[in-house]
Amino acid sequence: MMGVDGRLGAVVALSQAMAAAPAARDAWLAAALGAREALGGSFAALSLWERDLGRLKVLVNAGERVAGEEEFPEDESYPVHQFPEIAEFPHERWTGGGGAHAWVETADAGPGAAPGPGARAAPGHCPQRVAALRRRGRGCCVVAPIVLHGRAWGELYVARPRGATVFDTDDADFATVIASVVAAGIAQTERLEEVRRLAFTDPLTGLANRRAVDARLDEAIAAHRREGAVVSLVVCDLNGLKKVNDTQGHAVGDRLLERFSTLLSVCGARLPGALAARLGGDEFCLLTVGPAADEVIAVAGELCLRAAGLELGEGVACGIASTGDPIGEVRSARRLFRLADAAQYRAKGARSRQPVVAGRDGAVIRLADAPAPPSGDRRRFRDAPPPPPPPPPLSPLPPPSS
Repeated sequence: MMGVDGRLGAVVALSQAMAAAPAARDAWLAAALGAREALGGSFAALSLWERDLGRLKVLVNAGERVAGEEEFPEDESYPVHQFPEIAEFPHERWTGGGGAHAWVETADAGPGAAPGPGARAAPGHCPQRVAALRRRGRGCCVVAPIVLHGRAWGELYVARPRGATVFDTDDADFATVIASVVAAGIAQTERLEEVRRLAFTDPLTGLANRRAVDARLDEAIAAHRREGAVVSLVVCDLNGLKKVNDTQGHAVGDRLLERFSTLLSVCGARLPGALAARLGGDEFCLLTVGPAADEVIAVAGELCLRAAGLELGEGVACGIASTGDPIGEVRSARRLFRLADAAQYRAKGARSRQPVVAGRDGAVIRLADAPAPPSGDRRRFRDAPPPPPPPPPLSPLPPPSS
């Protein structure tokens, strides 16, 4: 048995591990591993109550897993009506101020039986849990509801093997404390995840933003140079947005941006792993790693066709640059962006209803690689420095004195 000091140290270690987790799933694993260690279990799981789907979804399984138990299961879930103690008991007790308390189940418990000597009785014997313990060769478990913002968030589950000491009242009390620490860690993780999401998401359309594209494109170019992965970038300029804003108002313009972003997302879904993003203003992009250039071109062509059918705006100009085409060496994200941008500039200038593709339009590469001309000759690319301002006009000379 772990003493008071040991249990206090275990709680501190669990809290620190969750606080240091870089992402949500790392925090889930830290919670399960920390609870298993603190309670002297052989296995632990963390589950989320998905209210909209009416199920208890397992997020992580940690410790001595049996056949069929994955560390991060894709789809291990159980109908919540099979677990009334998590769906009904907490509501009745929490609203009455009784709080959420952990309980114990044992593999040897029969219907209506107490879970074990000295153990806190469950709010309702759960045949499904008992059957699961027996099926997986475990002797007992302690289940602690996790409460977040006054509502049931899910549960923490820690088990011991057959033959091990059965969890008792003190263990259930301690599991309740651990669950509250885990709840605080999850709340912090969710806040951080929301901050991260907002940092990489365009607030109007819900697509990725330019920061997300830059980060993903750097990774993609590294994969291209390391493994030869095909990286493609589609840059889109939504035609007619300014006219809509000027004549119908910005609320209607925002509606056009939202509708086009939906098209971009739907079309991009045909390319596995594609990132759909709004770069800013009327500029959007699709970034893919893996699909062949011809696949990307076909999807961009469909996007152009469907955008032309929107009741607002005047279609879209698309430019494509892909390492799967003869565009020369691509050593940086900057070059791929300039090529796609130049192709988009060509498409916009020609009012093309189809995408223009770098490497299949000879002028694009020359345009992208040429030194930036004086302002006004062509559009400046995003990463080019702005031209210096023109010198002030010379003051007229005074008339000659007579």
